[in-house]
Amino acid sequence: MPAYPMPSQEILDILHQGTVIPAHPLALTAQRKLDEKRQRALTRYYADSGAGGIAVGVHTTQFAIRSPEHGLFRPVLELAAETACRWERKTGRRIVKVAGLCGPTAQAASEAEFARSTGYDIGLLSLAALKDADDPALIAHCRAVAEAMPLFGFYLQPSVGGRILGLDFWRKFAEIPNAVAIKMAPFNRYQTLDVLRAVAEAGRAGEIALYTGNDDNIVLDLLTEYRIPVEGKEASLRIVGGLLGHWAVWTQKAVELLKEARRIIGNDSPVSQEMLTRAIQVTDSNAAFFDPAHSFAGCIAGLHEVLRRQGLMQGLWCLDPEECLSPGQSAEIDRVYRAYPHLNDDAFVAERLEEWLA
Repeated sequence: MPAYPMPSQEILDILHQGTVIPAHPLALTAQRKLDEKRQRALTRYYADSGAGGIAVGVHTTQFAIRSPEHGLFRPVLELAAETACRWERKTGRRIVKVAGLCGPTAQAASEAEFARSTGYDIGLLSLAALKDADDPALIAHCRAVAEAMPLFGFYLQPSVGGRILGLDFWRKFAEIPNAVAIKMAPFNRYQTLDVLRAVAEAGRAGEIALYTGNDDNIVLDLLTEYRIPVEGKEASLRIVGGLLGHWAVWTQKAVELLKEARRIIGNDSPVSQEMLTRAIQVTDSNAAFFDPAHSFAGCIAGLHEVLRRQGLMQGLWCLDPEECLSPGQSAEIDRVYRAYPHLNDDAFVAERLEEWLA
């Protein structure tokens, strides 16, 4: 039997308690080179905001960091890990370091080996490169990568490069010994339920930490108890946190939101109308950032625009010069800023920006 490495108990405890894990953007100069000062500032921002983790090398970081012409996968992961480790030593608090893994098996396993050697705890495994593989091939791929690093499963919506992953796949994935978490981001309630049901039916409710990546349904995902019948008994599951591109901005307020959701759950309190209203406000804000009006074409640039306005980024530059804000997207960000001032953390950022950029 292959050996499957596990994260430390401290990391598992953070994951199961539930935390905010921002999907880390990529700070570039006008020449589209890595802006190390601002890249470090972003990591410091997330840590000081109270996020319990960071996810680096994921979609929000731009998959093109892996292309030979840019060669940024290793430098970007190293920079984030080094910055996070310094913060950990300074504060005595751990940050869950999640590395995005993608590509065919050899590439994903190589990325996992590098990430683990660099101090990352878990690999968020994208299956977008295996669009035509059947379930047995997908599971063999996942198990091969799991031999190098613990896994954070990832259901990525097809509209941004993912693929449909059915109930049977997720049952088999949940049986991998070091599958310790799953991010559900199909932006689809039916497909999200497939994952929850699969985890319950695999007997791993409470063992696999469930995280929302559904940027269109963040608050309700966090507030809902799922009760799933399994062999005459009822399994109870909750989505305990989020690994989200949306939480790469206004992060300090996201931390407050998760705390409020956990307070409601912990006290077995009714969900107030105010909280339901806030759920729609968060989704409306996400529509401005993620640009569903243009099939998510401006989703990365939209996050950059918020960070630029706060001073954390200098510009909206992406590795692909064609990747930019969609028509009308800046005005939509203006609108949600005006409509929901209680959701932004501009004041928090302004107080600490100079320190983060030092």
